[in-house]
Amino acid sequence: SGVPPGQQPPAQASAAAGAPQLQTPSGLQVAAQAQDFDPVQRFRLLLPQLKESLQNLMKVAAQNFIQNTNIDSGQKTTDGPVQRVDKTLEEFYALCDQLELCLRLAYECLSQSFDSAKHSPTLVPTATKPDAVQTESLPYTQYLSMIKSQISCAKDIHNALLECSNKITGKVPSQGVL
Repeated sequence: SGVPPGQQPPAQASAAAGAPQLQTPSGLQVAAQAQDFDPVQRFRLLLPQLKESLQNLMKVAAQNFIQNTNIDSGQKTTDGPVQRVDKTLEEFYALCDQLELCLRLAYECLSQSFDSAKHSPTLVPTATKPDAVQTESLPYTQYLSMIKSQISCAKDIHNALLECSNKITGKVPSQGVL
């Protein structure tokens, strides 16, 4: 029916290409979901796309440069329309922005992890990992009392700093209407 021997018609080819996607093992789905939340993994997946986008940008820029050079020198070009550089540049910058966000998020996660380990070295059992056995974890009631003591300590520090600043500036704290 107009299709060369050995080749599938486009409808069959797309159906054949789509078949493996429907039979995705659940392990890959879990990995894909984990990748959505892991900024480092997302960065690793976006990096090859950035490389490809940069290669495409350089190719389009070179084609445009050649076409403009031919037009400037008076040669007629029969190459047809060339891709626009601004569109490929926009795609490249969009990927750069995504990578930057991934790196910032990874940095924030790391900073939060360090702060958490520093201020609360013991773990609290989480509902997200009920099957994971956490041997050195705090019960929730002890965690609450620890947080309350940290809040109390922060209030004491705040009040001490406020009192000190009032003494330096000579202000008397108002405790009511005089």
